[in-house]
Amino acid sequence: MSQQAVYRIFGSELSPYSVKVRSYFRYKRIPHQWIIRSASNEAEFRGLAKLPLVPLVVAPDGTAMQDSTPIIEHYEAMYPEPSIHPADPALVFLSALLEEYGDEWGNKPMFHYRWSDEPDQLSAGERLARSMMPGIDEASLPSAIEMVRSRMVPRLNLVGSSPATRATIEGSFLHQLAILERHLTTRPYLFGGRPAFGDLGMAAQLHQCSTDPTAGALLRERAPQVLAWIGRMLDPGDEGPFETWPALAPTLTPLLRDEVAAVFLPWTVANAAALAEGRGEVSLAIGGVPFTQEPQKYHAKSLAALRARYRAVADRAALDPILAATGCLGHLAAG
Repeated sequence: MSQQAVYRIFGSELSPYSVKVRSYFRYKRIPHQWIIRSASNEAEFRGLAKLPLVPLVVAPDGTAMQDSTPIIEHYEAMYPEPSIHPADPALVFLSALLEEYGDEWGNKPMFHYRWSDEPDQLSAGERLARSMMPGIDEASLPSAIEMVRSRMVPRLNLVGSSPATRATIEGSFLHQLAILERHLTTRPYLFGGRPAFGDLGMAAQLHQCSTDPTAGALLRERAPQVLAWIGRMLDPGDEGPFETWPALAPTLTPLLRDEVAAVFLPWTVANAAALAEGRGEVSLAIGGVPFTQEPQKYHAKSLAALRARYRAVADRAALDPILAATGCLGHLAAG
């Protein structure tokens, strides 16, 4: 690639999906320019983007892509080394499953902690206001913060965050941290000595949590190894090979069993069913506690893509026993 072939990533430091894509480009050492979306470049952004969302990756030829997972899959085909996929097809799928869990469920505690309580609202609101309006004067800052809060806080219902679901979301977050803390004590990344697809999806959400007052304090207090992993994932590198499933299983199984199979997959299956049946509410029990929210079309498409990825695994002799033992198989094989 020539020195002029530099990709541009329009993003935000407060967007987990932007940071996820940037981490991938950094790991691959793909020449790129990180551009914080703001009022100063909004016209250019809107001219390139199909949706008003970051990240937006613009190739040297001017073609643009949005949506972090397809972006990474597209560029992984173009830049296959160093690979973010283990050689074992079973681990490749498990990594993709964790990437999906991070993107679709991990976003819930991130958004919940950021916008539920006033200290977190004010922290994120100020950072977003300063990012969107570079050079804003201090006199105008309070009204800008309130503008951001008024736009973001009502969106809590879109991730299912409410007083009734608070304990479920926060309990899942704390359980995830406890599992990851043990798993990452003996390895730098989820699947061994180098980052995988799953690392990108999960670490990006937790990185955002680490920057907010409430969730950040929980990370510092309860999960120093997780916090160190989050830091590594901002500019990841190789520290060794991928491990085998027998080596990973003792500490990765609880994440698949207790979070992916018991929390995330039932929710995403219920979301897809609500949409298919034309219902205006997703309703299920998670850990015996009712969980309701407005159904989301994107999540249903994402589940369909995950199931298609499962069906595309040519030889599932090693994968299916893992999925069955952790309780994931029934959710993935259906549909």
